[in-house]
Amino acid sequence: MSAEDEIQFERDGGVARVWLNRPWKRNCVTLPILRRLDEIIAEVDTDPELRVLVLRGRGGTFCSGFDLDELQADYVGSSTAMDVAVASAAICDRLYSMATPSVAVLEGYVTAGGFELMISCDFAIAADDARIGDFHIRRALFGGAGPIYRVPRMIGIRKTKELMLTGKLLSGREATAFGLINESVPAGELDEAVSDFIGQLTDKSPFQMRITKMTIDRSLDADIHSLMVMEHLAVGVTLNSHDAAEGVDAFLEKREPKWTGR
Repeated sequence: MSAEDEIQFERDGGVARVWLNRPWKRNCVTLPILRRLDEIIAEVDTDPELRVLVLRGRGGTFCSGFDLDELQADYVGSSTAMDVAVASAAICDRLYSMATPSVAVLEGYVTAGGFELMISCDFAIAADDARIGDFHIRRALFGGAGPIYRVPRMIGIRKTKELMLTGKLLSGREATAFGLINESVPAGELDEAVSDFIGQLTDKSPFQMRITKMTIDRSLDADIHSLMVMEHLAVGVTLNSHDAAEGVDAFLEKREPKWTGR
Protein backbone atom coordinates (compact mmCIF):
# COMPACT_ATOMS: atom_id res chain seq x y z
CA MET A 1 0.00 0.00 0.00
CA SER A 2 1.12 3.56 -0.69
CA ALA A 3 1.31 6.33 1.88
CA GLU A 4 -1.87 7.75 0.30
CA ASP A 5 -3.66 4.51 1.22
CA GLU A 6 -2.11 4.26 4.67
CA ILE A 7 -3.16 7.76 5.65
CA GLN A 8 -6.51 8.90 4.30
CA PHE A 9 -7.83 12.44 3.97
CA GLU A 10 -11.53 13.24 3.70
CA ARG A 11 -13.42 16.54 3.59
CA ASP A 12 -16.65 16.53 5.56
CA GLY A 13 -18.14 20.01 5.24
CA GLY A 14 -15.78 22.26 7.15
CA VAL A 15 -14.05 19.31 8.85
CA ALA A 16 -10.84 17.71 7.56
CA ARG A 17 -10.83 14.06 8.67
CA VAL A 18 -7.46 12.33 8.57
CA TRP A 19 -7.28 8.58 9.22
CA LEU A 20 -4.21 6.47 9.90
CA ASN A 21 -4.99 3.28 8.02
CA ARG A 22 -2.65 0.45 9.07
CA PRO A 23 -4.87 -1.40 11.55
CA TRP A 24 -2.94 -4.66 11.02
CA LYS A 25 0.07 -2.88 12.61
CA ARG A 26 -1.90 -0.86 15.17
CA ASN A 27 -1.50 2.15 12.86
CA CYS A 28 2.24 2.49 13.45
CA VAL A 29 3.70 5.15 11.18
CA THR A 30 6.61 5.39 8.76
CA LEU A 31 8.43 8.40 7.35
CA PRO A 32 6.42 8.29 4.09
CA ILE A 33 3.21 8.34 6.14
CA LEU A 34 4.44 11.28 8.23
CA ARG A 35 5.51 13.15 5.09
CA ARG A 36 2.07 12.60 3.60
CA LEU A 37 0.59 13.95 6.85
CA ASP A 38 2.80 17.02 6.41
CA GLU A 39 1.32 17.58 2.93
CA ILE A 40 -2.20 17.24 4.33
CA ILE A 41 -1.46 19.76 7.09
CA ALA A 42 -0.30 22.29 4.49
CA GLU A 43 -3.39 21.68 2.36
CA VAL A 44 -5.79 22.00 5.28
CA ASP A 45 -4.14 25.10 6.67
CA THR A 46 -4.46 27.00 3.39
CA ASP A 47 -8.09 26.03 2.71
CA PRO A 48 -10.46 28.64 4.21
CA GLU A 49 -13.38 26.22 3.96
CA LEU A 50 -11.79 23.79 6.43
CA ARG A 51 -12.33 24.81 10.04
CA VAL A 52 -10.89 21.92 12.03
CA LEU A 53 -8.65 18.87 11.47
CA VAL A 54 -9.60 15.57 13.14
CA LEU A 55 -6.87 12.90 13.41
CA ARG A 56 -7.95 9.33 14.09
CA GLY A 57 -6.92 5.71 13.48
CA ARG A 58 -8.81 2.97 11.66
CA GLY A 59 -9.58 -0.31 13.37
CA GLY A 60 -10.03 0.92 16.93
CA THR A 61 -6.45 2.07 17.54
CA PHE A 62 -5.07 5.59 17.26
CA CYS A 63 -1.35 4.94 16.70
CA SER A 64 1.10 2.63 18.44
CA GLY A 65 4.22 4.54 17.36
CA PHE A 66 6.87 4.35 14.66
CA ASP A 67 7.15 1.12 12.69
CA LEU A 68 9.98 -0.71 14.47
CA ASP A 69 10.63 -2.93 11.44
CA GLU A 70 11.46 0.17 9.41
CA LEU A 71 13.36 1.73 12.30
CA GLN A 72 15.58 -1.35 12.71
CA ALA A 73 16.12 -1.85 8.98
CA ASP A 74 16.82 1.76 8.01
CA TYR A 75 17.94 3.73 11.05
CA VAL A 76 19.24 1.80 14.07
CA GLY A 77 23.05 1.77 13.91
CA SER A 78 23.00 3.94 10.80
CA SER A 79 24.54 7.36 10.17
CA THR A 80 21.02 8.47 9.24
CA ALA A 81 19.63 7.54 12.67
CA MET A 82 18.81 11.15 13.52
CA ASP A 83 16.88 11.63 10.28
CA VAL A 84 13.75 10.01 11.67
CA ALA A 85 13.80 12.24 14.76
CA VAL A 86 14.44 15.44 12.81
CA ALA A 87 11.73 14.70 10.25
CA SER A 88 9.20 13.52 12.84
CA ALA A 89 9.80 16.54 15.06
CA ALA A 90 9.40 18.98 12.17
CA ILE A 91 6.13 17.39 11.08
CA CYS A 92 4.73 17.27 14.62
CA ASP A 93 5.72 20.90 15.10
CA ARG A 94 3.80 21.88 11.96
CA LEU A 95 0.78 19.98 13.29
CA TYR A 96 1.11 21.83 16.61
CA SER A 97 1.67 25.23 14.97
CA MET A 98 -0.95 25.09 12.22
CA ALA A 99 -3.52 27.89 12.37
CA THR A 100 -6.40 25.43 11.98
CA PRO A 101 -7.30 23.75 15.29
CA SER A 102 -6.74 19.99 15.50
CA VAL A 103 -8.46 17.25 17.50
CA ALA A 104 -6.98 13.80 18.21
CA VAL A 105 -9.55 11.04 18.70
CA LEU A 106 -8.03 8.35 20.90
CA GLU A 107 -8.91 4.67 20.92
CA GLY A 108 -6.81 1.60 21.66
CA TYR A 109 -3.08 2.24 21.83
CA VAL A 110 -1.74 5.82 21.85
CA THR A 111 1.94 5.15 22.43
CA ALA A 112 5.42 6.38 21.45
CA GLY A 113 5.06 8.16 18.08
CA GLY A 114 1.28 8.02 18.45
CA PHE A 115 1.65 9.76 21.81
CA GLU A 116 3.77 12.43 20.06
CA LEU A 117 1.08 12.99 17.44
CA MET A 118 -1.54 13.28 20.19
CA ILE A 119 0.37 15.93 22.18
CA SER A 120 0.92 17.89 18.95
CA CYS A 121 -2.84 18.31 18.48
CA ASP A 122 -4.69 21.15 20.19
CA PHE A 123 -7.29 18.87 21.72
CA ALA A 124 -7.65 15.19 22.54
CA ILE A 125 -10.79 13.19 23.28
CA ALA A 126 -10.43 9.55 24.33
CA ALA A 127 -12.40 6.42 24.94
CA ASP A 128 -12.23 5.42 28.60
CA ASP A 129 -10.45 2.18 27.70
CA ALA A 130 -7.72 3.78 25.55
CA ARG A 131 -4.09 3.04 26.52
CA ILE A 132 -2.08 6.26 26.49
CA GLY A 133 1.61 6.75 27.28
CA ASP A 134 5.06 7.68 26.02
CA PHE A 135 6.31 4.07 26.19
CA HIS A 136 9.74 4.75 24.58
CA ILE A 137 11.69 3.86 27.71
CA ARG A 138 10.31 0.31 27.62
CA ARG A 139 12.37 -0.26 24.47
CA ALA A 140 15.38 1.81 25.60
CA LEU A 141 14.38 4.45 23.04
CA PHE A 142 13.94 8.22 23.30
CA GLY A 143 11.02 10.15 21.86
CA GLY A 144 12.31 12.81 19.49
CA ALA A 145 9.11 14.63 18.50
CA GLY A 146 7.96 16.60 21.49
CA PRO A 147 7.66 14.76 24.82
CA ILE A 148 10.41 16.59 26.71
CA TYR A 149 9.18 20.08 25.77
CA ARG A 150 5.42 19.65 25.30
CA VAL A 151 4.46 17.25 28.08
CA PRO A 152 5.99 19.25 31.00
CA ARG A 153 4.10 22.32 29.79
CA MET A 154 0.88 20.30 29.88
CA ILE A 155 1.19 18.37 33.15
CA GLY A 156 4.29 19.63 35.03
CA ILE A 157 7.70 18.13 35.70
CA ARG A 158 6.77 15.50 38.32
CA LYS A 159 3.94 13.96 36.32
CA THR A 160 6.09 14.05 33.17
CA LYS A 161 8.84 12.09 34.93
CA GLU A 162 6.29 9.63 36.27
CA LEU A 163 4.92 9.07 32.78
CA MET A 164 8.18 8.97 30.83
CA LEU A 165 10.48 7.20 33.29
CA THR A 166 8.05 4.39 34.08
CA GLY A 167 6.65 3.96 30.59
CA LYS A 168 3.23 3.48 32.19
CA LEU A 169 0.06 3.47 30.12
CA LEU A 170 -2.92 5.51 31.26
CA SER A 171 -6.57 4.87 30.59
CA GLY A 172 -8.57 7.68 29.03
CA ARG A 173 -9.89 8.65 32.45
CA GLU A 174 -6.41 8.63 34.00
CA ALA A 175 -5.03 10.72 31.12
CA THR A 176 -7.79 13.27 31.71
CA ALA A 177 -6.89 13.43 35.41
CA PHE A 178 -3.21 13.91 34.46
CA GLY A 179 -4.19 16.89 32.29
CA LEU A 180 -2.96 15.21 29.10
CA ILE A 181 -6.31 15.15 27.31
CA ASN A 182 -9.54 17.14 27.37
CA GLU A 183 -12.18 14.50 27.87
CA SER A 184 -12.72 10.76 28.22
CA VAL A 185 -16.02 9.00 27.56
CA PRO A 186 -17.26 5.41 27.30
CA ALA A 187 -16.20 3.89 23.98
CA GLY A 188 -19.77 3.77 22.68
CA GLU A 189 -20.15 7.52 23.23
CA LEU A 190 -16.90 8.59 21.55
CA ASP A 191 -18.32 9.55 18.15
CA GLU A 192 -21.04 11.67 19.71
CA ALA A 193 -18.58 13.39 22.06
CA VAL A 194 -16.24 14.21 19.15
CA SER A 195 -19.13 15.56 17.07
CA ASP A 196 -20.29 17.76 19.95
CA PHE A 197 -16.79 19.07 20.55
CA ILE A 198 -16.17 19.84 16.87
CA GLY A 199 -19.42 21.78 16.84
CA GLN A 200 -18.05 24.07 19.54
CA LEU A 201 -15.14 24.94 17.22
CA THR A 202 -16.78 25.24 13.83
CA ASP A 203 -19.44 27.77 14.88
CA LYS A 204 -16.82 30.38 15.85
CA SER A 205 -15.19 33.05 13.71
CA PRO A 206 -12.36 31.35 11.79
CA PHE A 207 -10.43 34.62 11.82
CA GLN A 208 -10.62 34.96 15.59
CA MET A 209 -9.96 31.23 16.07
CA ARG A 210 -6.62 31.59 14.30
CA ILE A 211 -5.60 34.75 16.17
CA THR A 212 -6.47 33.25 19.56
CA LYS A 213 -4.80 29.90 18.86
CA MET A 214 -1.61 31.59 17.63
CA THR A 215 -1.28 33.76 20.73
CA ILE A 216 -2.00 30.86 23.13
CA ASP A 217 0.57 28.67 21.34
CA ARG A 218 3.25 31.33 21.92
CA SER A 219 2.21 32.14 25.49
CA LEU A 220 4.71 29.80 27.17
CA ASP A 221 7.67 30.90 25.07
CA ALA A 222 7.90 34.61 25.94
CA ASP A 223 8.10 36.92 28.94
CA ILE A 224 5.02 38.69 30.31
CA HIS A 225 5.81 42.09 28.78
CA SER A 226 6.29 40.59 25.30
CA LEU A 227 3.03 38.74 25.70
CA MET A 228 1.25 41.95 26.69
CA VAL A 229 2.46 43.58 23.46
CA MET A 230 1.33 40.54 21.46
CA GLU A 231 -2.04 40.63 23.20
CA HIS A 232 -2.50 44.33 22.46
CA LEU A 233 -1.62 43.79 18.80
CA ALA A 234 -4.10 40.91 18.63
CA VAL A 235 -6.84 43.14 20.07
CA GLY A 236 -6.06 45.86 17.52
CA VAL A 237 -6.12 43.44 14.60
CA THR A 238 -9.31 41.84 15.87
CA LEU A 239 -11.21 45.09 16.32
CA ASN A 240 -10.46 45.97 12.70
CA SER A 241 -11.80 42.66 11.39
CA HIS A 242 -15.09 42.04 9.59
CA ASP A 243 -15.91 39.14 11.91
CA ALA A 244 -15.61 41.31 15.05
CA ALA A 245 -18.02 43.86 13.59
CA GLU A 246 -20.37 41.05 12.59
CA GLY A 247 -20.18 39.47 16.06
CA VAL A 248 -21.19 42.73 17.76
CA ASP A 249 -23.91 43.46 15.20
CA ALA A 250 -25.36 39.96 15.54
CA PHE A 251 -25.48 40.29 19.33
CA LEU A 252 -27.21 43.67 19.20
CA GLU A 253 -29.64 42.45 16.52
CA LYS A 254 -30.33 39.21 18.44
CA ARG A 255 -29.39 36.89 15.54
CA GLU A 256 -26.76 34.29 14.73
CA PRO A 257 -23.53 35.74 13.24
CA LYS A 258 -22.48 35.03 9.67
CA TRP A 259 -18.71 34.67 9.67
CA THR A 260 -16.57 35.45 6.64
CA GLY A 261 -13.16 34.70 8.16
CA ARG A 262 -11.92 38.26 7.54
